[in-house]
Amino acid sequence: MSNQPENNALTVTQAMRLAKGQLNSVWVNVIGEVSELSNKPGYSGVFFSLRDQDATMPCVIWKSNYARMGFDLAPGMLIEAYGNFDVYPAKGRMQFNVLNMKPAGEGALRVKVAMLARKLEAEGLMDPARKLPLPRIPQTIAIVTSPRGKAVHDCLRTLRRRWPLAHILFCGIPVEGTDAVRYISQGVSCAIQARPDVILLVRGGGSYEDYMPFNDESLVRLVASSPVPIVTGIGHEPDNSICDMVASYRASTPTAAAEAVAPNVSEVIQGLDGSLQRLERGLLGRLRTSELQLDAISKRRAFQDPSAPIQRRAKELDSYALRLSHAIPDSFNRDARRVELMQQKLMSTGPRILQKHEQRLGMKAASLESLSPLAVLSRGYGMARKHPQGGLVTSVSQVEPGQDIDLQLKDGRLICSVRELERND
Repeated sequence: MSNQPENNALTVTQAMRLAKGQLNSVWVNVIGEVSELSNKPGYSGVFFSLRDQDATMPCVIWKSNYARMGFDLAPGMLIEAYGNFDVYPAKGRMQFNVLNMKPAGEGALRVKVAMLARKLEAEGLMDPARKLPLPRIPQTIAIVTSPRGKAVHDCLRTLRRRWPLAHILFCGIPVEGTDAVRYISQGVSCAIQARPDVILLVRGGGSYEDYMPFNDESLVRLVASSPVPIVTGIGHEPDNSICDMVASYRASTPTAAAEAVAPNVSEVIQGLDGSLQRLERGLLGRLRTSELQLDAISKRRAFQDPSAPIQRRAKELDSYALRLSHAIPDSFNRDARRVELMQQKLMSTGPRILQKHEQRLGMKAASLESLSPLAVLSRGYGMARKHPQGGLVTSVSQVEPGQDIDLQLKDGRLICSVRELERND
């Protein structure tokens, strides 16, 4: 069979290349619902399909582009994708190459809310450790909701049934409309200023857009910073808002929120009855124990014979006095003997110490005597001084002929006049 085309017909490869060239130039925005999502590790792209009521279109977005989108795809999400078509000739497949995409409709709101939730979670506003505990027996309960909705009646009916003793404060505000965030914030602020034991922030069911005021950042921060515990009951079980995430407690419905803060009066009464019975049993047991203790104390010897403890103590005092009368003289005698022994040792040691020091003193005196100038003079030497200044003369150069000098001898001094100087060679 020949591979050459006949009658100007195209080969399969040529036809697919032609289709690829034509489709690559088609750039469009497509809105559809995500399905058949595949985001596997190691793959270079994220594969999914976009579909509507009548058609399905395979798509791919490369992971480098997917990472900068700022949100994750999920089955059922409505998105708007921008890109062009491409054909893979080897398998005859067509797919839509997505260059950029964004959530469409409600999906855009959900992405916006999810990004704010991640931001506040990173700040720690959703940390369970910072959430306030609910009071066990609230005396004052504030309700912040619309006065026209079903939620307020559900809460009041539940509170009257479970805990009619509570004092109710009602802050009626609109929970829908363009100014809903401002009104809800004012209602929560007023409730906080009233200082109730707990606050119920509730509203009835609605669409996702109806719950958007409860995803407002300013309102969420107000709820998170409240010094009064706030319980939310917004919508129904599947519904969730950021206010639910930062509140002290999140209930699935307004009725469940009221049940969370209101103890059941019958259960409280039963608990009080049980506590009363336990208190009664405890007091009776304590009284019985005290009676037994008093009975045992009354049978002690001290109460049978009051003089017995005194006699025993008197005997102990006599024993201590006798021991003390012997101990003091014995101590004095021991001390006297010690003083006498020390005196004898001092009398025998003192002369030896003095004799040793006398010998050392005599040796020092002899050494000092040998160095004394008077000792030198006693051997026939003299000491000359200038007259009358008194300066010591040690050389003939210090005097001149005719000058007077004092000559000190061992028994006196002579005043002499120099007649002649003679130097030694």
